[in-house]
Amino acid sequence: MPKMLTSSFERTKQIVSGFSLAQRTIALIGVALLVMGAIALGSWLAKPQMSPLFTGLSAADASAVVEQLKSAGVAYELTDGGATILVPDAQVYTQRLAAAASGLPGDNRAGYTLLDEMGVTASEFQQSVTYKRAIEGELASTVSAMKGISSASVQLAIPEESVFVSEKQHPTASVFVKTQSRALDNDQVQAIVHLVSASVAGMRPEDVAVTDHNGNVLSAVGAGLTGSASTQASEHESKVALAVNKMLETIVGPGNATVTVSANVANSTSERLDETYTAPEGDLSAAEQIKSEIYTGGPGAGTGVLGPDNIAVPNGAEGAGSYELEETSRNNAVNKTTEKTVTPAGEVTRQTVSIALNREAVSGVTAAQIEALVATAAGIDTERGDTVAVEFVSFSQTGAQAAQTALAAAEAEQAAKLQQELLRSAIIGGAILLATIVLVVFLVLRHRKKHRVAYTDAGPIEYLATLTETEEEKLRALKGLSKPPLEASVPPKVLPQIGLDIEEEPEVDQVLVERRRREIDEMAKSDPQVIASALANMMDEARA
Repeated sequence: MPKMLTSSFERTKQIVSGFSLAQRTIALIGVALLVMGAIALGSWLAKPQMSPLFTGLSAADASAVVEQLKSAGVAYELTDGGATILVPDAQVYTQRLAAAASGLPGDNRAGYTLLDEMGVTASEFQQSVTYKRAIEGELASTVSAMKGISSASVQLAIPEESVFVSEKQHPTASVFVKTQSRALDNDQVQAIVHLVSASVAGMRPEDVAVTDHNGNVLSAVGAGLTGSASTQASEHESKVALAVNKMLETIVGPGNATVTVSANVANSTSERLDETYTAPEGDLSAAEQIKSEIYTGGPGAGTGVLGPDNIAVPNGAEGAGSYELEETSRNNAVNKTTEKTVTPAGEVTRQTVSIALNREAVSGVTAAQIEALVATAAGIDTERGDTVAVEFVSFSQTGAQAAQTALAAAEAEQAAKLQQELLRSAIIGGAILLATIVLVVFLVLRHRKKHRVAYTDAGPIEYLATLTETEEEKLRALKGLSKPPLEASVPPKVLPQIGLDIEEEPEVDQVLVERRRREIDEMAKSDPQVIASALANMMDEARA
């Protein structure tokens, strides 16, 4: 092993040997966390980046694509309940081309391609059914492409056209959607309704029913969006109440008026057809008939004798006479007015506004003035039955006092919680500060305990002591060294080293230890009696 590595290992070993039990535990935990982080980072960096290969797959298509990826030896992941397949970025386009060459994923939805497969011998019933299936498939594909929808199914009910039916029925549709993670909002449901209704001739938006995979009816036939009427009523009431309350606060002051709005909203659409017939302008009747006959001339002549074959033969008598008939019939045109009224769902059919004013605080205004202002601000329509009620009453202060008491209690509780949090934070901060101070004092004492200054002929040298101060004084007395004052300007000197490798410079502590050992050996060789007496004194002191 190289000497540099050996020296580093020995240096690390010496540092670790000086750690306390707590420091060793913290060091081990830190090393373990570092190793775990390095392993996690390495595994994350080694993992390839995955991208979607196909999304919204059926179970059959997903199984076929997975089998193809397995045969090709490509790593994959299944997400979104198996409807989405992820592959490494580098394999996305290659595998898409390979899947397309194998006819994957297959298009199971029946669209207008069904018309291409229909032969010339198909009956009229087969043609109508195939055309309806094609429209259903195309609508299902379009709805499935919306955000938040994984799959969809559309069923159409188109009535047959017949000349023997007096009233034409409207086609209806039912849409089943499977959402991905969350329910559809009203805007998305409305988009589906209008999309389907606009794709079939004669279909109205209220003829489309939408249901999700949880069995929730999102839109009902004839009623529109489920809950839309109540939602629109609540929004209308809140809007009108806010506008009226804002106006009254300016007039009577805040807290002196209470506004309540109730609105009736149509839950379904309705149609009304009115036909009005009126006479045309002028003195003309609807129908006029004139008939006249005129007769002129003398008495009639004889009729003669019947001849053969019962034919009257004139007897030569001549007669004179005239006849005139005149008939006139006039049918005068009548004005006809046809009016069709369509009332959509969500239209306000009637609303009432109730206002209560504080009798003790409001003055200078009358109920008629407030009623006129509110009628204008709320858009009251008396023809449809809207009403406004304004009354001066005495407001009860019990609720206000209870509210103030509850508010004061809540504020006191909040203040107590805040004080507890502050106290807890102070205790935690104090404990951390105390632990920091103890650790700093411990490290300072440890540093002072370990470091000593050796006073030699060459000057003072700081070293990591392995002897006590008493032993150091005795060894210094054996050599006859004095303790000169330490000058700040004189830097510590390191004596030359003997027998050390030039490539690696040993630490100062090791040099000092080797120097002290050599000095003690020289003293023992030169004056062994002094060393023996010094050791005997040290043993006597130790026994005492």
